[in-house]
Amino acid sequence: MVRYLALIAVLFGAPAAEASAREEISGPVAAEILRVIDGDTILVEARPWPQQRVEVYVRIRGIDAPELKSKCHSVQQAGGDARQALEALTKASATIELVNITGDKYFGRIVADVVLPDGRSAGSDLLLAGLVQPYDGGRKMVPVCGD
Repeated sequence: MVRYLALIAVLFGAPAAEASAREEISGPVAAEILRVIDGDTILVEARPWPQQRVEVYVRIRGIDAPELKSKCHSVQQAGGDARQALEALTKASATIELVNITGDKYFGRIVADVVLPDGRSAGSDLLLAGLVQPYDGGRKMVPVCGD
């Protein structure tokens, strides 16, 4: 019961006193992808327990995609490539699993590992393809603009 209450707090963005970003729900939580936002963020409809659905933005744990809104054209292009790759990974089945779920530093968003229907990790696939950089939640590297 405590785990479900913590999940509610994480998914609904409860105040820091109730759910800190460090609390973790191991999952899995089934979710349907509503939209790919960029190369490291998706909007899902999570189903944390029977007859309950929650729309939430999910930042994929462990990766950082190039920014789509960068002033640098080559970074924008790389960001578009990462988003297209994530769309392709998730196109076969809109249903995924979220595991290792925590709150994010931004209100209303969570951080989670995204597990595809065949058991692969979306983040690992994007890393292996060289489309994203590893990210531990700290300071991001500023890309050098080549154009």
